[in-house]
Amino acid sequence: MNTTKTLLSGIQPTGRMHLGNYFGAVQSWVTYQNDYNTFLFIADLHALTTKYMSPEGLRETKQSLLQDILACGVDPKKACVFFQSDVSMHAELHLLFSMMTPLPWLERVPTYKDKITAMQDHDLNTYGFLGYPLLQAADIALYQADVVPVGRDQLPHMELTREVIRRFNHLVQKPVFKEPEALLTSHDVLLGTDGRKMSKSYGNTIPMSDTPEQRSATVMSMVTDPNRIRKTDPGTPEVCPVFAYHRIFNTADRVSEIAAACRGAEIGCVACKRDCAAALNAHLAPIDERRLTWSSTDTLKDIAKDGAKRAILVAGESLAKAKKSLHL
Repeated sequence: MNTTKTLLSGIQPTGRMHLGNYFGAVQSWVTYQNDYNTFLFIADLHALTTKYMSPEGLRETKQSLLQDILACGVDPKKACVFFQSDVSMHAELHLLFSMMTPLPWLERVPTYKDKITAMQDHDLNTYGFLGYPLLQAADIALYQADVVPVGRDQLPHMELTREVIRRFNHLVQKPVFKEPEALLTSHDVLLGTDGRKMSKSYGNTIPMSDTPEQRSATVMSMVTDPNRIRKTDPGTPEVCPVFAYHRIFNTADRVSEIAAACRGAEIGCVACKRDCAAALNAHLAPIDERRLTWSSTDTLKDIAKDGAKRAILVAGESLAKAKKSLHL
């Protein structure tokens, strides 16, 4: 009997994959695929919760995101990689869950009102946006996931998923779905070019598919220590977003050298940024090379189709159990 635990994770195709996505999720996927029965999906149905009025380009964004995921080291022979909309069971189980989930459960999700406030240029007064935690619950339940990697801010969503599954199992009086556990990710929030959390909505990202020259230009435009006006001013590395990147991409010895030189006003911000850009590009060079090997659109389509076929076998069995338990 296969005792390997099942892991599920997904990413929305709301724009090009950036460094925050890589360090926040995809880098870990490369490790997880060796330790778990892994399902990874591109959540294009979820993307429609905010892009339903302007879905143009979604298909191309999905393909690009798949290419980036593979370039980062996800192996389609180890992990089942697919597009969410290619597996209709996600939408159908979402509908079944919506029939029995109390409305207040959805209204109390912390990110619901936060996102409505933050995205005032979008009309988010739709059931799709209110109910997207149920679609997440369906995503997880279909594959009988044991663990779901999440950041601490996503723990309320995981608890809601567990409540929905618990309620379903209670109402049908049998354990149709497994209650998943959260697998807390240990990464720190990656700062964007303006010093805030890296996010597409802030426009402060560094896309993974940028050329080395484009990445260098972006790093050169980054904000630094706001109190360091002149090169002769002593700096405070701990408050500088560029120094945060040095900690990730440079060697420990070089990080110590840069910190000391910054505090002693022995290095200017321009030179510091050039060093950072070089370290960043060196770190991403293997990913840039692998991206070229996944440049065929036909190959990407075949991988997504094969992943969907594998996903349907598992999701179809789970949905059949759910429908049978509801006497459908």
